[in-house]
Amino acid sequence: MSETSTSMQDSFLREECLAAVTAPHVAALNRWVSGQRQAGAELPWFDPADGGVRAGLLVLLQSPARSSPSPRFVSRDNPGPAQQNLGRFLAEAGISRQDSVLWNTVPWVSHGLQKRPSAADIRRGCALLEDVLAYLPALRVVVLAGAVAAQARGTVNHLYPGVPVLTMPHPSPLSLCTSPAVTENIRRVLCEARAALAG
Repeated sequence: MSETSTSMQDSFLREECLAAVTAPHVAALNRWVSGQRQAGAELPWFDPADGGVRAGLLVLLQSPARSSPSPRFVSRDNPGPAQQNLGRFLAEAGISRQDSVLWNTVPWVSHGLQKRPSAADIRRGCALLEDVLAYLPALRVVVLAGAVAAQARGTVNHLYPGVPVLTMPHPSPLSLCTSPAVTENIRRVLCEARAALAG
């Protein structure tokens, strides 16, 4: 897959990604997703353009955008502004796609009226996150993006006690517009993550 950022709004890109979900670096993760989907959980696929099981950085977001096109991927190439912002910040920090993988604290799309995940959703999402973390043996740093993702710190610390866990604001436009300090905070944290990757 290409390092170039292209929008998942493009049906050809989605089909290309779908054809690559069994690529060696994402095969184990996406077999797990497939099992969850067969059990009734509408989880997105891991993006083959990212590092998959070889990734040293996990960026944990809140939840998928309701507007994401189908088939769904957890990807910085999704057309939502938060994903586009994140892709830009990661590129600015010099973090390669092959060094990183994305996931959501609550990895399914909520069809209810509430915009913020419930405490029960977060607990269920953290239980699924334990499965995901078991497939990331190369993990060297975790970035929790936003207040919901920050609640997964205990899960990460339990499974990877020696891995640095950094917290940054969520890269949504609503978050960024609150203060210029938000953007600077995101940039600082991602630069710390890049340094941790470099070891």
